[in-house]
Amino acid sequence: MSPFINIFIGIFVVVNVEYGDSLYVFKTKYFDTKLDHFNFVSNATFKLRYLINDTYWSPKSDSPIFFYTGNEGDITLFAQNTGFIWEIAPDFKALIVFAEHRYYGESLPFGNKSRDPEHLGYLSSSQALMDYVELIAELKQTNHDRKHPVIVFGGSYGGMLAAWMRMKYPATVAGAIAASAPIWQFTDMTPCDVYNRVLTSAFSMASRRCSSNIRRSWAAINNVTKTDGGKTWLNNTWKLCKPVTTAENVTALKDYLSDLYSNLAMVNYPYPSTFLADLPAYPVKAFCEHLRYEDLDGEKLLTALFGGVSVYFNYTGKAKCLDYSGAYQQSLDDSLWQYQACTEMVMPMCANGKYDMFEPSEWNLTEFSEKCYKTYKATPQPWLVKNLYGGKHISTASNIIFSNGLLDPWSGGGVLRNVSATAQAIIMPESAHHLDLRSKNPADPISVTTARKFYIYIIHGWISH
Repeated sequence: MSPFINIFIGIFVVVNVEYGDSLYVFKTKYFDTKLDHFNFVSNATFKLRYLINDTYWSPKSDSPIFFYTGNEGDITLFAQNTGFIWEIAPDFKALIVFAEHRYYGESLPFGNKSRDPEHLGYLSSSQALMDYVELIAELKQTNHDRKHPVIVFGGSYGGMLAAWMRMKYPATVAGAIAASAPIWQFTDMTPCDVYNRVLTSAFSMASRRCSSNIRRSWAAINNVTKTDGGKTWLNNTWKLCKPVTTAENVTALKDYLSDLYSNLAMVNYPYPSTFLADLPAYPVKAFCEHLRYEDLDGEKLLTALFGGVSVYFNYTGKAKCLDYSGAYQQSLDDSLWQYQACTEMVMPMCANGKYDMFEPSEWNLTEFSEKCYKTYKATPQPWLVKNLYGGKHISTASNIIFSNGLLDPWSGGGVLRNVSATAQAIIMPESAHHLDLRSKNPADPISVTTARKFYIYIIHGWISH
């Protein structure tokens, strides 16, 4: 498995809307924010992009601000794929704001050099939260006589930011909807094998033989690639864009498969979706249709596995070959998230091959740290998030909804029980990764539609106090 486990693959999946198409309308604006909010001497700034829609806004009343805490990607992707905010804003007469996370999209502190390791030191959750606090203050500046309560929304890492923002800055934020936010997926909070166990269960629900066959496929790949003839067979049968010729190629192919399984589980939605890939409804089930047989082994197993993999990389039939260099579209640059994973977002992952469908792999912080230092000259701080935001000691938190779908592998590191009277956990058994923040769809499961109704009810309560 890759040492960099990418939570970034959880960012929103487009349904019937290609990137660049306009589903929701907004104005693009820029805000001068400090490069370092925690430096009393330096006043250096850069321009942070945000998207705003005031169509429903009633500035002369106490109508709320719905604020999306941007995460690891271009903010327009989130604005076009967080339909829940857009659908409820008219009834609340809310101002809609989507703020971009520093270092992503167009919010580049050092321009084209922002990704250079020597310029990455200002990329952190703490700095991003302060960007949002300052932006909200700017938005409210012209309406000092009005309350304008702020409700923050976020999914995945954005959901983590939403929850932490309410915890850290309650004077700024009235409440938070934190969808699929694995705030406990950190050292000493969640066992490192939980993610892969939950992921495996999603495939086992589709077919127990499916997860069993995936578990056995790793040995089949190892065996077939021991010989030149076997490599040639795999290259031809799997139509690999880059032939497998070395041990490094084999590792890259297996890392691709691991990422692919994660992606399928997270976007296991009840309707077709596009973004990470063109996918059918319930793509895990479609994948597992190819692996539901008991007598699969060797080349027969790998041929069947390629049929399942084709659901992900070639559902439309347009792909000429399988590019195993990455399971993500080019519009998603995960190098910046890898830096965050190498500093504060250290999320231990491991597998034992018995209770999950992966090759056994231990979590080795020393090895991980060495790779991080080699890449970024940065040393991971595994306990920083716990120290900054409280870890599991958050019983004083209030006005937060932690929602999780049990089909989502990140739910294992999420909040699955109430932590206080008003910091509540919402569990959706039939939901994948933050389905509840997406636009409503006739195929949505009852648990998701019920959760959305509860959010509306609870938001009314938050803004009335």
